[in-house]
This record gives sequence, structure tokens and C-alpha cells, in this order.
Amino acid sequence: MIKLETLRTFVAVAEAGNIKDAAERLCRTASAVLMTLKQLEHEVGGALFETDRKNRLTALGAFMLDTVRLQIRSYD
Repeated sequence: MIKLETLRTFVAVAEAGNIKDAAERLCRTASAVLMTLKQLEHEVGGALFETDRKNRLTALGAFMLDTVRLQIRSYD
């Protein structure tokens, strides 16, 4: 099961376009955010971002972003 915090972290990085800004927004360290993303990618079975800079989503990442936003909105 994927935690809600993990999904919020993914959305924050996708919206910020980089780990540093997302980490600041989430009040977490960049390394904690990166580790969370790696765990999420392991759980979904594929890369969510095209590069290590986390500024472009893969096709899976784009699908996940749309789906996760709906899930978070529904939860909230």
C-alpha cells in the first residue's frame, strides 16, 4: 500500500519541477524526498521522471500525476 504522504511528495516534486523546491515546500530534506520517490518508483514498477533532475515526467509519471491528484482531492 502506498502512503498518502508519498503521493503528496510525488505531486510536490512534479509541480515544483525539482527536488530542492519540493523539499522546501514539504519542510523535508532533499535526500528524504529523493528516497521517497525511489521507493514509490519501486512500488509502481517504473521510472516516474525522465532524468535525475526530476523536471520531466515519463509517460507513467504523467499518468500517475493525474491519478494521484484525483485520489488526493477525493481524500481531502
